[in-house]
Amino acid sequence: MPHRPTKEELLAAANGFWERVRWVGDYLTQSAGVTVVFESAIVPKWRNGVIAFRNVFVSRRPGQIESSVSKGSFDAAAVAAAGRHPQIANATGVEDDGNYTQFDVTIANVNVTLSFINWWNGKGLLKDVEVTGVRGVLDRTSVRWPLGQIDPLSYRHAHESGDFEIESFKLEDLLLTIHQPDGFRPFSMSIYSCELPQLRKQWLFYDFLSANHMSGSFDGSLFTIHPRQTHGVASGHDHGMALAGVGESNAWKRFSRLRIDGLKIDHLNRGVEGPFGWIYEGNVDIVADVMFPADTDDGITKVVSDFYDQLEEAVALNRERFLQHGADPVPTLHRSGHLSEAFGKMEEQRTEVDDNERNEENRRYLIMDLRIHLNDVKAAVPLFTRDISYINQALVRPIVAYINVKRTYIPIACRIIKRLGDFDGSWTVFDCGLMNDASAEMYEAFAKDVEDQQSRVRRFKKVGFWTLSLAVHALFMGMAGNVV
Repeated sequence: MPHRPTKEELLAAANGFWERVRWVGDYLTQSAGVTVVFESAIVPKWRNGVIAFRNVFVSRRPGQIESSVSKGSFDAAAVAAAGRHPQIANATGVEDDGNYTQFDVTIANVNVTLSFINWWNGKGLLKDVEVTGVRGVLDRTSVRWPLGQIDPLSYRHAHESGDFEIESFKLEDLLLTIHQPDGFRPFSMSIYSCELPQLRKQWLFYDFLSANHMSGSFDGSLFTIHPRQTHGVASGHDHGMALAGVGESNAWKRFSRLRIDGLKIDHLNRGVEGPFGWIYEGNVDIVADVMFPADTDDGITKVVSDFYDQLEEAVALNRERFLQHGADPVPTLHRSGHLSEAFGKMEEQRTEVDDNERNEENRRYLIMDLRIHLNDVKAAVPLFTRDISYINQALVRPIVAYINVKRTYIPIACRIIKRLGDFDGSWTVFDCGLMNDASAEMYEAFAKDVEDQQSRVRRFKKVGFWTLSLAVHALFMGMAGNVV
């Protein structure tokens, strides 16, 4: 876990510009196991704490137990990263199984703004980050999952002191080639433009989901995240109109729309139980309207703000006391603003706020209205359906038959409600449980459609039998009249 630098470390890092840049890079990448090589670094606005890196090479491969930041070229960086694996592994004696995501990425420009206040509050050194021109390979072929039932929530990240909490993040022109395990075909992912109001390591997936705007492509399928638009109401002012019957209007902070067109089904059916896992061919159009809960005022930020207010009050009182020392031979002792009292109150408030934050997160929810369009899909009956109860086993074959009959175009609508605490420590759509919830809601929607279809068939049969019996009765009546 990264430790807070001491005064001696800060002074030792100030010997030169390159040493300062390298020390900052080592601190930011500590315990990450990555190799960072940059070609040049400039300080256009040193007063604002901005450092601009050019032509940055970032690599994470087996054997890189310790992170390193250095200055050099791309070729030298690649050779060094490839040649030092066995040396580091043998020197440290630590076994590295490589069971993690590996990558080799080059970045054209990286602009970072440092903040001493964030670092002092345990939020890392970074305040604002701008990244442009990202190219490289994301290799997950070495990732191996344990056998048996897996709880997605068990893979969530545990918070550590010093985890970054970036106040503004911008990303442009990203293109990566992704290699998945189990022989999955390589595919490309692009992000054309992305702007986040904040990016926190502990809430990584949630912050990307709540982006101001994001556009890109995933395996050739275009996707966008943008504020939801309604006729007659500007974005950000539809709280009261759009959410009738969904809580209070001030309970929601943001309304976003996520859209992805023509996503190949093999990205959704790998290792997923339920209807997604039964479909083996086709593509999906997804439109999701997401309602994000409003932030609460109770938090560690409020505690730190109150602490600084008390600190300013104490400094002002002490200054006033020293100014009056010359005029008043017996100065008055101001006990109410002492620093020890401020620290004591802060520790008590921090304990109370931690409990309040957990309770508040359990009371706040994220609501996602999903509209899924299945196009040209084919499904097969699964061999094992451990996720479905014995009572619902009878619906498996009707659902598969319903999918194959209506395979050209199948619209599905469902709603997912997630506790905000499920996103705490979540980095992907799987470890927050969102994928499992979507599959379960899809199953319920399919079951409802199948039951409606079966009831319609039964009604048609009854109406048809009644019509046939009436026609036969009329025929016999006519024949009886002719005979008479």
